[in-house]
Amino acid sequence: MKAIADFSLVPLGVGVSVSKYVAACERVLKEAGLKIHLHAYGTNVEGEWDTVMAAIKRCHEVVHEMGAPRVSTNIRIGTRTDREQTMADKVKSVQQKLGES
Repeated sequence: MKAIADFSLVPLGVGVSVSKYVAACERVLKEAGLKIHLHAYGTNVEGEWDTVMAAIKRCHEVVHEMGAPRVSTNIRIGTRTDREQTMADKVKSVQQKLGES
C-alpha cells in the first residue's frame, strides 16, 4: 500500500541545534529509496507503507546511535485505495485552485 507521510523527528537532550540529526535522518530516507521533501518543520515522505515505517524506525535508531538519549516523532500518514496520488499531485491540485498551475 502506498503512503504519504509527514513527520517531524526531534532529538531531545542534545542541545539547541538539531540539524546534524535531521541530516542523518534525511540520509536514511534517501537510502531507503523514498521520495522525500524536507521543509522547515519536518519531512514529507512518499513510498510503500512498510518502507516508510521502516525508514522512520531507522531514523530513530540512527539518532540514538548519534547520542540522543530521547527521540520524539510526530507522524501524519495518508493512504488511498481509490487511486494513486503523489505528493506532487496533492500540491498541484491546490496550486491549480489558486490559479498558479
